[in-house]
Amino acid sequence: MPPITSHTTLMALLAHPSRHSKSPILHNAAFQALGIDAVYLAFDVTPERLPDAVNAIRAFRMRGVNLSMPHKEAVVPLLNEVSAEVRLTGSVNTVVNDAGYLTGYSTDGPGWRRALADLGFDLRGQRVTILGAGGAGRELIAQAALQGAKSVDVFNRRSSPRWAHAQKLVEQVRARTGCDVSLRALEDRDALRRAIARSDLLTNATNVGMGAQEGQSCIPDVTYLHAGLLVTDAIYVPEETELLRQAREVGCRTQNGASLMLYQGAESFQLWTGQEMPLDKVRPLLGL
Repeated sequence: MPPITSHTTLMALLAHPSRHSKSPILHNAAFQALGIDAVYLAFDVTPERLPDAVNAIRAFRMRGVNLSMPHKEAVVPLLNEVSAEVRLTGSVNTVVNDAGYLTGYSTDGPGWRRALADLGFDLRGQRVTILGAGGAGRELIAQAALQGAKSVDVFNRRSSPRWAHAQKLVEQVRARTGCDVSLRALEDRDALRRAIARSDLLTNATNVGMGAQEGQSCIPDVTYLHAGLLVTDAIYVPEETELLRQAREVGCRTQNGASLMLYQGAESFQLWTGQEMPLDKVRPLLGL
């Protein structure tokens, strides 16, 4: 890696927690491959310190940042402008700093679409079930509808403070796209079973399966799954969540969140640098 100088540009991940992230490996390898004088770090930022962290983007003249849980929605009012996708979803995962003017973007949706394309899966005309309607889940719901999915069944915990936001999102996506988008309580096991039974794709966009919830799954047991289902998880640490283990047991095709992370990162990289991420250089670092 080239030496850090007084001209080196700083970019970063703002998340809580952040130590599990492979984004620094991804972006620093890409900077090195293209000879870009920049460095990417991961900062653990608690919710109450997010305004300070956003001010630091301007103060330190950072080119931009990624955001992950729990900041994707909370950051929106702290920015100068957001993209059309963010106006629909209310969720930001990438910020670009242009001389102190901060613009928020959503790259999780396009990254998910590209990850699915690696498996030969096109969202158009498919029935999709998405677990979770916060953070990345919001972006995946919108992406599925915008790409022409036949239906999108969204499940979120009714007890979650995000429930009202999820209702509003589903209404907005349905009105804008005409897609058959519905929201149901994750606690409604019968509805969950019926939705998965008719689905082509099941995606987990919750944090169930990682961190303190490692070894857990939103799916009660393998009888909810069927062999013709593609099952993906936004989580990539651990590499195989309990949901993916369940799916593999049934014979489903599976994909963890590493590919999504790669492609959403590539979209962010282009927004910051104007260059394509050298995917051939960074894929092996993620075991892809």
